[in-house]
Amino acid sequence: MNVRYPVPLRPGDRVGVTAPSSGVDESLRDRLQAAVRTVEARGYEVVVGECMDGTGHVSAPAAARARELMDMLLDPRIRAVVPPWGGETAIDLLPLLDWDQLREADPTWVVGFSDMSTIITPLTLMTGVATIHGNNLMDTPYRAPEGLLTWLDLASMEPGTAFTQTPPNRYRAQGWDSYSTTPDVSEFTLDTPGRWTRLDGNGDVRAEGRLIGGCIETLCNLTGTPYELPLLAWRPNRERFGRGRYHEAPF
Repeated sequence: MNVRYPVPLRPGDRVGVTAPSSGVDESLRDRLQAAVRTVEARGYEVVVGECMDGTGHVSAPAAARARELMDMLLDPRIRAVVPPWGGETAIDLLPLLDWDQLREADPTWVVGFSDMSTIITPLTLMTGVATIHGNNLMDTPYRAPEGLLTWLDLASMEPGTAFTQTPPNRYRAQGWDSYSTTPDVSEFTLDTPGRWTRLDGNGDVRAEGRLIGGCIETLCNLTGTPYELPLLAWRPNRERFGRGRYHEAPF
């Protein structure tokens, strides 16, 4: 697959914010504004869409969410699109997007994780445009733990830039930050030592190739649909080229 990379973000570029899944409740709007200020502090202009309502489980009817996402992806002034966070039913948008138009359009960075995997993975597989599985907007004010980068760091890198990310070997065992009471929180609470563990044995693992995928809990709902078919079609190559040279990222 030939992957097309959007141009790096530059100061003055526009970043679009829309909620293809869940919107933001009024009690959390201060956190939303804190996140917008974080992006603006990097020199970008932030455009917040209309599909942001947080009173229900989705920000707007599926047709309106799809239309706003399409408008942002086709707007040459918007160079990146990021959701406030995930949710449950971004999958509703897939049959409503104009995939032919997206293939022909200049690439735009699309960022997110959780339910946004349902958008970014098909977008890469069906159009060849690289996407970023990274912080949603509401998490963007957090400073990246040592060894990791934020989506703002990645989207602004010059073509050909090499970078390395390493796990911080810490995680949060319990609780979460209350955005309603501490909307400006910017430090992750990583209070428990931890590390990645192999489930199939011991020793180091080496894998190379493009990492495509995301949240398996949402991607599993695409199995057997046209939106994951290109990924499924690659599986026979694992045997053809040998297990040592092939890596299936999401599975």
